Amino acid sequence: MAKILLVEDNEMNRDMLSRRLLKRGFEIVMAVDGQEGVDKASGEMPDLILMDMSLPLIDGWEATRRIKASEDTAQIPIIALTAHAMKGEREKALEAGCDDFDTKPVELKRLLEKIHALLPEAG
Repeated sequence: MAKILLVEDNEMNRDMLSRRLLKRGFEIVMAVDGQEGVDKASGEMPDLILMDMSLPLIDGWEATRRIKASEDTAQIPIIALTAHAMKGEREKALEAGCDDFDTKPVELKRLLEKIHALLPEAG
């Protein structure tokens, strides 16, 4: 069972997405801000991280940079999640170290395809 760290400050989004992923057999760990996301990435060692980009304390861009800068967590794939689907957001996410990018509201089928592409053993 793959472990996913969901870093999301919006309780409704966190609840909805975590329940849908749990139903599909994933173990879910949650963080509500960027700093907690960085801490849980090293403490929990998830197989994949879903990172909201608009977070309190430190944003998703900085949290991703810190996770990817650490030798212990650099290999963990990160999918950026953002409601800002403006031109250049995907490139900005990839430059920060994200492995993929998806927009909100999350379309579960599309997100699952991205998760399975990064975690083939979870398929």
